[in-house]
Amino acid sequence: MSSLTAFDLPIAGMTCASCAGRVERALQKVPGVQRASVNLATEQARIEAADTDLPALIDAVESAGYQVPSQRLELAIDGMTCASCVGRVERALEKVPGVRSVTVNLASERAHLQVLDSLDSSLLLQAIEAAGYHAERLDESRPATSPEQHLQHERWAVLLAIALALPLLAPMLLEWFGLHWMLPVWAQFALATPVQFILGARFYKAAYKAVRAGAGNMDLLVALGTSAAYGLSLYQWWTAPAGAMPHLYLEAAAVVISLVLLGKYLESRAKRQTASAIRALEALRPEHAIRLRDGHEEPVAIAALRLDDLIVVKPGERFPVDGDVIEGQSHADEALISGENLPVPKQPGDPVTAGAINGEGRLLVRTRALGGETVLARIIRLVEDAQAAKAPIQKLVDKVSTVFVPLVIAIAAATLLGWLRAGSSLETALLNAVAVLVIACPCALGLATPTAIMAGTGVAARHGILIKDAEALEVAHAISAIAFDKTGTLTSGTAQIVHLASLLGPRLRGDDGGKEDHGVGGDHNGLLQLAGALQRGSEHPLARAVLAACQARGLEVSSATASQALAGRGIAGTVDGRQLALGNRRLLAESGLPAGELAASAQAWEAEGRTLSWLIEQAPQPRVLGLFAFGDSLKPGATQAIRQLNARGIRSHLITGDNHGSAQVVAAALGITDVHAEVLPADKSAIIAQLQKNAVVAMVGDGINDAPALAAADVGIAMGGGTDVAMHAAGITLMRGDPRLVPAALEISRRTYNKIRQNLFWAFIYNLVGIPLAAFGLLNPVLAGAAMALSSVSVVSNALLLKTWKPKDHT
Repeated sequence: MSSLTAFDLPIAGMTCASCAGRVERALQKVPGVQRASVNLATEQARIEAADTDLPALIDAVESAGYQVPSQRLELAIDGMTCASCVGRVERALEKVPGVRSVTVNLASERAHLQVLDSLDSSLLLQAIEAAGYHAERLDESRPATSPEQHLQHERWAVLLAIALALPLLAPMLLEWFGLHWMLPVWAQFALATPVQFILGARFYKAAYKAVRAGAGNMDLLVALGTSAAYGLSLYQWWTAPAGAMPHLYLEAAAVVISLVLLGKYLESRAKRQTASAIRALEALRPEHAIRLRDGHEEPVAIAALRLDDLIVVKPGERFPVDGDVIEGQSHADEALISGENLPVPKQPGDPVTAGAINGEGRLLVRTRALGGETVLARIIRLVEDAQAAKAPIQKLVDKVSTVFVPLVIAIAAATLLGWLRAGSSLETALLNAVAVLVIACPCALGLATPTAIMAGTGVAARHGILIKDAEALEVAHAISAIAFDKTGTLTSGTAQIVHLASLLGPRLRGDDGGKEDHGVGGDHNGLLQLAGALQRGSEHPLARAVLAACQARGLEVSSATASQALAGRGIAGTVDGRQLALGNRRLLAESGLPAGELAASAQAWEAEGRTLSWLIEQAPQPRVLGLFAFGDSLKPGATQAIRQLNARGIRSHLITGDNHGSAQVVAAALGITDVHAEVLPADKSAIIAQLQKNAVVAMVGDGINDAPALAAADVGIAMGGGTDVAMHAAGITLMRGDPRLVPAALEISRRTYNKIRQNLFWAFIYNLVGIPLAAFGLLNPVLAGAAMALSSVSVVSNALLLKTWKPKDHT
């Protein structure tokens, strides 16, 4: 927005007169502001300024410590046909005071806006109408006809146009077989006129609106070209001698319109397929739920539910809300939400996600999130935002589209004059000019980028990869170095027993997961049972690790008596008459017991950064019974992920706050040679900046402590567990904590970017080759119309090939 004369700017966060004064002083410092007065009661600033941009005013308010409230709007726009239409709508909306940003997508026929809260949305609709199009707010009303009805209307129009145009084209086709036949002139006009002015009326209407708005579009080119052929035929008929058969070009006008209509219909069908991911996600939303109240089940609409309501979900039904299971056991199919192929077990305490399918059991769920706050709703918003966004490469298309139509009209005029000067007849010159107008369709240019982005982000979302914006999509294909956080990213983030040495029973080989334990071994099950008895009932992470190991081995665990916590050392209690204690090296030292045969194991495991716990018998016979080493385990698929990245020439780095020992163990297991350990969260971004000097860098983390590094990287990739997908610092969010999704995300980004480049190449090459051919008389209007229709359909069809992509799953 520019040339502000008087403007009301809403301000949030002011609490007193000094706040108002601070905002006034900040606004008055903005270049171009002549006067600014702030009303604390209405929370608005009245600004008088000249040639001042809205972003500059907003920045001034925010730098003073306050906010300018804004909202997201989405408009459905009808009537756009090419890239120049997109540019005209965007420019019209940007001129409306209060619009912060706007992006118009030709493929989805929607405008996504960020506007001030105080903006009257009717001003946006008026601006679009003035530009020659029609718009509706999607959150207030739905289009009068559904996409299916619109497609059906287009289909009948195409069929009728082809039925009327085929008899006109028949004589040309029959000549190939040596047959000479021609329809009477009156019959040709009777067939061509409805095609030109009834079925082709859409082109005249859109062309008129474009000219009225001082711009051009595809419809203007079609209307000019076909009208010229139709008018020339009319002139030939009127001036032909009595009884003579005039040379008419009605078939050219009718066939061109039929081909354009056919191309638009095929294009609409294909565009609808690119948006299939959004429709599939929206279809996951149930409309009703069964609420349990006072012991009675009652069906209610989703909108009637409230937080903490109890919801009954029967086998085979979709979960209507995000919540926690409080009763029952089952499995949940979350494939369309997180991309997880296998059903996920659900029992009391486990979270469930709206849209997932309940398996074999009846579950009682306590509502935790509703409506727009559910994981599913946030996924849909992220996918919509990504599909609406423009890749940086689209800027080239936008620049070309602003001058494309006027340039084509100039070339057509030059073609007409050039052929006339060369001594050709008006008939020949006009037909060649018509061919230029018809073939030069900017539809393919406008569809090249958005259709590829919609198809790519859609198929990625189905596999649990949410690409937040088109810029991340474009940059990700060039990644040459990738930095991983360790805990929760490459490792599970939960303590597990990774080494175990026992001095109980007969000497056996150590149970350490296949790693050397220096020859110390014994009755590991007995050791686990004693430790489990001490830890039973404890919620400490190490206690849970011991009990999980007991459960995995099917061991029965008794209960300890006289249990007591030993502050800073561990826990003690009596198990089967034996006084035991489990704790750290300080406990061992206080007990006065030597490490003995376990000393070498303890030293080696401490060097790996493991946490050690000693099991000690205090009475009747003081002695060391065994040693546990706790650590983080690698996530399934972490090794495969690093191998896939290495195979593509992408260098992996490990950045972690953990000690060098544990970091080196993980790095060695994965084959990562570049390790940065004991790094503070604030310093991770500095390492990313250092790596960026020689490479395009992606950062993979959990989105919490890693937020600065995620924001600093060229592409941030946030590992999610299906509970927080809207990680603002990351450009890509992975719905599952599967490291194999990292190379998959880079792969779909690479493929999508390649599709964008292929589409733009074909869109440009059609015009670079076709326009000169038409101008030099080597392309008649019928062939030009076919080529023009083919250009749009081929671009969209090429983008749709992305829908067949699947993540690789190999070692």
